[in-house]
Parts: sequence; C-alpha cells; structure tokens
Amino acid sequence: MAFREGQQVHKHVVQSGHGSSPFVQTSLLNFYAKCEEIELSEKVFDEIPERNVVAWSAMISGYSRLGMANQALDSFREMQKAGISPDRVTLVSAISACAISGALDLGKWLHAYIDKKGIENDLELNTALVNMYAKCGCVEKAKEVFEAMPVKDVKAWGSMIYGLAINGLAEDALNAFSRMGETKAEPNHVTLVGVLMACAHSGLVHEGKKYWSSMIESGIEPSLEHYGLMVDLFCRSNLIEDAYSFVESMPIPQNPAILRSLLVACKKKKILDRGEVTAKHLIELEPQNAENYTLLSSLYASVSDWERMREVRKQMKDRDIKTVPGCSSIEVDGFVHEFVMGDWSHPEAEELKGILSEISDRVRGSGHEPWVSGVLHDTSDEEKEHALCEHSERLAIAYGLLRTEVPTVIRVVKNLRVCRDCHEVTKIISRLYNREIIVRDRVRFHKFIDGACSCRDFW
Repeated sequence: MAFREGQQVHKHVVQSGHGSSPFVQTSLLNFYAKCEEIELSEKVFDEIPERNVVAWSAMISGYSRLGMANQALDSFREMQKAGISPDRVTLVSAISACAISGALDLGKWLHAYIDKKGIENDLELNTALVNMYAKCGCVEKAKEVFEAMPVKDVKAWGSMIYGLAINGLAEDALNAFSRMGETKAEPNHVTLVGVLMACAHSGLVHEGKKYWSSMIESGIEPSLEHYGLMVDLFCRSNLIEDAYSFVESMPIPQNPAILRSLLVACKKKKILDRGEVTAKHLIELEPQNAENYTLLSSLYASVSDWERMREVRKQMKDRDIKTVPGCSSIEVDGFVHEFVMGDWSHPEAEELKGILSEISDRVRGSGHEPWVSGVLHDTSDEEKEHALCEHSERLAIAYGLLRTEVPTVIRVVKNLRVCRDCHEVTKIISRLYNREIIVRDRVRFHKFIDGACSCRDFW
C-alpha cells in the first residue's frame, strides 16, 4: 500500500478545499485503515459530520482487519444507536469481529438479524458465519450453516476444515477435506493448513506425512505455516529427532516460530543441550522477543536450574524486554469482559475474589495438587500456587460462574496458551460446578465437560 503517496493526496485534497466531502473522507478513512494506520482512520472518521453506512462499515472493517474486535463491536453498537442500518459489508466485518473475540451471543444476534431483514446470505456472508460459529466453539451450528450453503468455494471449505481442526475434530476435518475433493473446489494453501493442523492436534503422524507428500506431488509449494505445522506434528508426538531432521532438511531459512516449537518440545522432554542451542539461535534472530527468553527460562525451570533461569531474567531486565501479559475475555449479556493477571480494576473485583477463593477451596478439596513447577519464579510453593490461581483464564471462568447460571456454557478466549495447571483445574471445575466450559487459547479449543477435555490431554 502506497502510504506516503496517499498522505500526499490527502494533503492536496485538504488544500484544494475538497477535504470535507463525505465521499472523499470515507475514501481516506478506508485508505488509512487498509494501511493499518488506525489512529489516522479514527481522526478522519471523527471529522465526518454525517456518517453514512459506508463510513461506519469502513471503520468497523478496519478494526476487524487489525484484530481489534472490541473496538469493532463498540463501533457497531454506536452505529446502531445512530440509527444506521448495517449492510452486507458491515455485517461481514461485525461477524468477523465476533469470531476474533468469541462473542457468540452477538454473533447469533447478527445471524438472526440477517434472517429477520431478509438479507441474502451470499457466499461471503455464509463463510463469515461458518468461521464465527467455529471460532466461538459452536461447531454444530457452523456445520449447519455450511451444509445449507448452496454453493461452497475453496474459502468456505477452508473455513469449515480449519474450524473443525481447531476444535479438535480431526476425523471430521479430514472427512470434510475428502468431501471437498469430490467437488470442483481445488485445495489451496489455506485448506491444507487446516488439514495439517488437524493431524498435529491429534497426533496423526502417518496421516500428516501422507497429506504432506500429496501436497508436494500436486505442485503446491509449502509455506512457512505448512512447515511449522509438520514440525508441530512431530513435536507434539514426542518425535523430537524427526522434528529436528525435518527442520534441517527444509529448503528455506529456519523460522522463529518453527524454532519455538522445537524449544517447547525440548522443555517438555527436558532436553537441555539441544534446547539451549535452539534458544540461542532464536535470540539471535529475535533479540527483542520476550517469548524466546520466557521459553528458555521455562527450560531451565523444568530442570530446576534456578541460577541460569535468573540469568535469563536479568538479561530481559537489562534489555528492557517486557513479556506479553496473559489476557482472557468472556462475553456476558452481549458485552465482552477482559481479565489480566494481577489486574483488579474490574468493577466487580471484590465479588470475583470471593468466587475465586471458593473455587480454590473446592478444587483443593477434590485432591488436586497445583503444578507449581510450571511457575517460573524461585519462590515458595504457596506463592506459586497463589500466582496460578490468578491466571487470566481462571478470572474469566470465575466471572462466568458468578454471572451465569446452569446450563449456560462458559466461553473464554485467551491470547496465550493455557498452562498445564489451569487445564487440569478447569477440568475439575467443569465437574464440580456441572458446567460446560470452552476455552479458546492461542493454539486450539478445549471443551471441558464433567471433568474431561476434548483434547484428551494431547495439546
């Protein structure tokens, strides 16, 4: 995108006296949004005296495209208050924002709005609905929308396959891919991402190798994401040597994401020598990425080498490298509530602390022993246990228990991977409180019912 040239055009338009034209302002707003200069988009948007559906759609689409789901949904609500009816473009963007934030209730309302207003469910709108339902953990509804589509292109198939894969339904995802092969839709890079992800998340090594070979034979050049998923498949299946051999044979430079998969596997199996070499390479490639240092710290913590763990932490402090805090969100009554570990600014914080204390007592009473070795601090076990109890997903789950009743499903979205202790505790909570809990972390979905998880502890 020619950002500088666009700015020059903007300057010229203002100087020529045409800057107040609604058409020009909306075009500029859309331009800045597509250039990912969202603050400039907001500035132009604020200057539009009478905003029509096109202006609102451009703003909502800009937020959604950048993953700013809450801002997109807030804008959609403001648009409604302003009495502007959404068009198909607005609806696609709003539905996409629901998919990002896990706002299932609002997504359902949008679907109902489409039906009520008689808006034609075209290919793009239907695909957005499939994607939204799947990413909100409502797979059956995603399937229902998908099966009702009169026409399915490769993007629609890709959304369905990917949705099944992230929900841990590997067999369904591979069956869908097989069905796609019977149609005129040709698989592409995105479709095969879903297929390989399904294999990786279920430990289907033989199948993953088969689809990889088929992809190569069909002339599709693997992308970094495909290579990463194959490495992930080997690592999750504890085939560390295979993973390293595969990486060494890649015809492309080693990617940080792929190296992180190797490092996670080394941490899991406590392979210190290889893990240190991999971490060193990672830090050379991305010296300012906090995750690389955190993983190395985890590796040392896994073997109780607190001295070297402290050295890594000191490096981070000296280089002013900040970690990304865990953030989890939950939708209640149409509004998304966000929680961060250690942040008690929520207006219902005191009630939240009460339910957290109750949960902790009941979980402990069930016989659970906290996995304190996963806490990367050389502190007492009691302090580590307290830190685990305040992880963001536990705050969101506690809020769900506080503000919803059985049989409402508690749906949580987290920006990072769920830790081992939180995964175990959530299984227990689902049994003790008789609640279905769905957690979407950075990697996949976990559906907890009656003390068990859909991932079957393979994650």
